[in-house]
Amino acid sequence: MKTKKVLLFLAQGFEEYEASVFTDVFGWSRVFGIEPVDLVTTALRPEIKCKWNFIVRPEIEFDKINSKDYDALAIPGGFKDSGYYDDAFDDRLLQLIRDFDKANKPIAAVCAAAIPVGQSGVLQNRNATTYDLSDIYGRDYLAGLGINVQDKRIVIDNNIITSTGPATGLDVSFKLLEMLTSEENVNEVKKYMRFTL
Repeated sequence: MKTKKVLLFLAQGFEEYEASVFTDVFGWSRVFGIEPVDLVTTALRPEIKCKWNFIVRPEIEFDKINSKDYDALAIPGGFKDSGYYDDAFDDRLLQLIRDFDKANKPIAAVCAAAIPVGQSGVLQNRNATTYDLSDIYGRDYLAGLGINVQDKRIVIDNNIITSTGPATGLDVSFKLLEMLTSEENVNEVKKYMRFTL
């Protein structure tokens, strides 16, 4: 059976923790999972400065990405004052989101990452949530895009997962792993990561 692959998109100013939940959960799945899932990072830049000043180099250039090669898209959120929306609103990312949605592939967006997903148009007349304390790109912004904003930690509408903040990141990544594999696989990974004793 072919190993599934997640594409992790990293925007300038992304929040490190919100990316690490995906790299860890899918990394552990490759070592201890019943159904391992690979994860590949990409970005619009050869080097990204994260919100809390880590410098990251993505594994594959964005221009070399073919959405058909991946089974899901994951996007961590970030901060406006760190340049997050410079990349998050880029037409190339918005088109990539549309491509994944058109193929009904899972899209997992943590915190502010719901904003570019909404901006792409794929959430119109669908349910979603995002960070609830933002004064610019928050729930009102999503509602203005024709999205049914829910006051919940995590919202799943068909293939799209959105959430309210960093604290939801692990739950989102485990949910994405479950959507790609099985609850049994998630439980096995959680066991080895010591979420269950």
